[in-house]
Amino acid sequence: MSDAIISARSRRASLAVLSSGLLMTIIDGNIVTVAMPAIQSDLGFSAPGLAWVVNAYLIAFGGLLLLAGRLGDLIGRKRMFVSGLAVFTAASVLCGVATDQGLLIAARAVQGVGGAMTSAVVLGMLVALFPEPREQAKAIAVFSAVGAAGGALGTFLGGALTETLSWHWIFLINLPIGAVALVAAVRVLANDPGTGLAGGADYPGAALITGALMLTVYTIVGSAGHGTPATLALAALSLALYTAFAARQARTARPLLRLRVFRSRTLTGANAVQILMIAGMFGFQYIGALYFQRVLGYGELKTGFAFLPAPVAIGVLMLGLSARVIGRFGPYRALLAGLVLITGGLALLGRLPADGSYVVDVLPSMLLLGAGFAAAMPAVTGLAMSGAREQDAGLASGLFNTTQVVGGSLGLAVLTTLAASRTESLLADGDRTVAATADGYRLAFWVATGIAAAGIALAAALLRPERGAAEQAQPEQQHREPAPAT
Repeated sequence: MSDAIISARSRRASLAVLSSGLLMTIIDGNIVTVAMPAIQSDLGFSAPGLAWVVNAYLIAFGGLLLLAGRLGDLIGRKRMFVSGLAVFTAASVLCGVATDQGLLIAARAVQGVGGAMTSAVVLGMLVALFPEPREQAKAIAVFSAVGAAGGALGTFLGGALTETLSWHWIFLINLPIGAVALVAAVRVLANDPGTGLAGGADYPGAALITGALMLTVYTIVGSAGHGTPATLALAALSLALYTAFAARQARTARPLLRLRVFRSRTLTGANAVQILMIAGMFGFQYIGALYFQRVLGYGELKTGFAFLPAPVAIGVLMLGLSARVIGRFGPYRALLAGLVLITGGLALLGRLPADGSYVVDVLPSMLLLGAGFAAAMPAVTGLAMSGAREQDAGLASGLFNTTQVVGGSLGLAVLTTLAASRTESLLADGDRTVAATADGYRLAFWVATGIAAAGIALAAALLRPERGAAEQAQPEQQHREPAPAT
């Protein structure tokens, strides 16, 4: 009994360490957004140059996730996680002390490298720590709740630190967090030697896929500034790199990415659905912040407070209900229900007026989105990881995080471009600035609604369990976790 208790405590401690690593990277991904005007003013960035404070991180992060996940399988996931924490923390200090544009952008790229190393292996480590389905669902719910909380906490901290201290502290705050997480990771996480570099280090393949992913993210996040011909040319080059990578993986003896993982309809479908879901949700976060500031006239700190209901709802529902709902009804039904709520919340945002009220016009949508994300995210995570073999868990984790970055980048590029184009068109016709801006955001939210609805259709087409398997699994789920007493 005591061994079981110690084992359970050890696993909970490991979950806390892994979640803290995720929290730091998620906070950093969002904390910069609110501080961008202050950074621009202090370092003299032009508008196109300022975008690289975000893009440098996204390109390195998104481009290296798949490679980092595979290397974690080979050299050990703990080693990759700890190394990533060290790189990320050191780069955060460089960002915090940066006094010129070049150093800040370079340090942000190094942050992206550390973030990829840390994030790529986390889900694989969680699956290994919690192999029992019910416990795994609970762990994924906790992990997802931490990620959601980090998104809102980043927005809030960005406003608070920038207003009270300076933008430098949005990065320097990572030093104590990273140091504590690093020490805890070394002491708490179990050692895993990995399969060895000789078991699958395809370096030419790594160069091809890393280049393809970086170019994809660069093409998406910079599409508004490239122009259509350049964007199409970059997209064609990305496709050529993916094709060359796939051809190499099909014939090399030690592939970086075993193409057999895509034979799993569950893994492939869950990643495809996640792209659409994250595209819609990321659009809500970014466009919503712009609506608060440019239409309702909120400041940075008030904007951070305005976002708090969504992560609170996500955290409460994920920690209290998500695992039970998934255990009772299965991840497929939980995912569909969550996607329906997300679609409904985005549709409500499509009617935001220029003179909107937060309580009447925004809060109901925010609560719907929070509830939907709380149901959908743990479900789609569990589905994606369930389709991978143990030896490919790090790779599957890296792939899942990669599709998150692609979905967020795609949603950001498409929705902001549409909103800006609509606003410029209305301004040219003589509309007032606030009214034209609000109309552009409404268009973006309607497009996000369509993206989320496409996610529902894709989930129904690819992730519906076979009838026989569903009927066989239902009694097992009821036996494992009976319905709560009423």
